[in-house]
Amino acid sequence: MFDKFFPDEYVASTYVIPFEKLYEEGYRGVIFDIDNTLVPHGAPADDRAKKLFSRLSDIGFSSCLISNNQEARVKMFNKDIGTHYISNACKPSAKNYIRAMQIMGTDRTNTLFVGDQLFTDVWGAKRAGIHNILVRPIHPKEEIQIVLKRYLEKIVLYFYKKRLKNNRN
Repeated sequence: MFDKFFPDEYVASTYVIPFEKLYEEGYRGVIFDIDNTLVPHGAPADDRAKKLFSRLSDIGFSSCLISNNQEARVKMFNKDIGTHYISNACKPSAKNYIRAMQIMGTDRTNTLFVGDQLFTDVWGAKRAGIHNILVRPIHPKEEIQIVLKRYLEKIVLYFYKKRLKNNRN
């Protein structure tokens, strides 16, 4: 029932993802959400985010930001990152995940997505057929509509973790 919302992977932070290993496995493009995935909601790119995008470039990855935020927000974050981006992405629609792959020159088999929300980020990536990694939100301060979705996410994550546990046994 909740399977369509289950992430392929769930990790503590974007900043612990082993991107070198993923590159060795054949991934060539990474699509990111911004708020609470890379920085706290509404924050500009910090040193950690800047270093990550420099590292990804050094590894050989193409990258693209997709956000449901307005262009002004996405452009402000991207100012010091300098990657591709799509604002007003209408996630969980698969359309802009596919557009991001076209921009990067990648496809479903060699692209992954990193985001912090199940019902927009992960579901959209799954609908687009992309490997996805859910990360814990960086900061608890969020817009009210996201706070409400987090309660529902807790239910889905309960069943996700239960399935993981059952699969290990």
